Amino acid sequence: MFERHAGGENAVLVHIDFPDAQNKEDKDEFIDLAISAGLQIKEIVGGSRQTPHPRYFIGSGKAEEIAQHVKDKEADVVLFNHRLSPAQERNLERLVECRVIDRTGLILDIFAQRAQTHEGKLQVELAQLNHLSTRLIRGWTHLERQKGGIGLRGPGETQLETDRRLLRERIKTIRKRLEKVEKQREQSRRSRKRGNLPTVALVGYTNAGKSTLFNRITESTVYAADQLFATLDPTHRNIELVPGQQAILSDTVGFIRHLPHDLVAAFKATLQESRQADILLHVIDASDERKDDNIEQVYDVLEAIGARDIKTVEVYNKIDAMEEVVSKVEPGIDDEPDRVWVSAKTGEGMELLCQTISHQLDIQWQQLCLRIVPRDLGLRSELHDLNVIESENVENDGSFKLQIRISQADWRRLVRKTEGHIEKCVLEEDRED
Repeated sequence: MFERHAGGENAVLVHIDFPDAQNKEDKDEFIDLAISAGLQIKEIVGGSRQTPHPRYFIGSGKAEEIAQHVKDKEADVVLFNHRLSPAQERNLERLVECRVIDRTGLILDIFAQRAQTHEGKLQVELAQLNHLSTRLIRGWTHLERQKGGIGLRGPGETQLETDRRLLRERIKTIRKRLEKVEKQREQSRRSRKRGNLPTVALVGYTNAGKSTLFNRITESTVYAADQLFATLDPTHRNIELVPGQQAILSDTVGFIRHLPHDLVAAFKATLQESRQADILLHVIDASDERKDDNIEQVYDVLEAIGARDIKTVEVYNKIDAMEEVVSKVEPGIDDEPDRVWVSAKTGEGMELLCQTISHQLDIQWQQLCLRIVPRDLGLRSELHDLNVIESENVENDGSFKLQIRISQADWRRLVRKTEGHIEKCVLEEDRED
């Protein structure tokens, strides 16, 4: 269903400037997306509007102009740097007489090309099917469509109903498989926790250099390229930050502005890696003029997946592409090292980065003394699963007195999970931060 054209397709790109942030997109990023998808850009059509047109998204005159460009350039596809409704896509396709794909469809296509693992392919297919479910009618416009009613159903409507049923069944099957994958991921995370190794996750805007940084720190050969969404499937490696201190480093999928909701939902298991980390390394392309907007977009996604409260170290990468910028560490609001300037390409600043991560991990752990009463043995089980219990004694009243060493990220997750109940178990007089 989702096989792509064998060669490079000729494309006409459409970018419209809107005054409001909801419809505003970046033209240069759109061009990078098209190139990353392997398209041959034949024409870029620009314009400006106050609001989208309900029929064509753009005005009828601009739509006619695009149709002429398609004919002149022999284009195979028209790409919009905006999200189109199914009706707008159908109306435009009738006018330009070729495929019309919106920004969401383009991103989904790139994801389909990049997915390597079985899980990644399932996640992409789920997102594609959710996107396609509202656009099925497009594939059957060549069939006769009659009004509904006994004896009046045309072949187009019958085929459409069949497709929708098959689509629902396939979506249900994929979701079941992904639930199984999510359970397996949770078991893997628990195994890593039992090893008592902290987890550091790389996050950031797409093409910020996360995989290159990952390869530099871990001495691995994970695929890295100067293209958007080069990495889809998360990768884990053990690293030694400083002598005697180890951690697990995770490379994750990159973010992008207005990341399609279908993708966020489909990649729930993958994005979970960021939520479960002890520290996030937010990799930023320091040489990118759009870096401030990109930083804001990354934090928006972290907020959406529930990872915004995890300690984050900002890593300003690609200083080799800047003049008179050297590796350095800068303090944040609390005077702790929160920003590190590095070059993953040349290796400059790697030692400073590892020292900063090590320091942050040290201060992210706390010693606590808890009293768990018999009715709360589920909390004791949770702490055993996390492998954070250093000593345990049974009191005369049957309660358990536990000495634990736990990361602040894990503690915050437990507080949320128990709706604050576990905080009542802390013996304040024995508390040591």
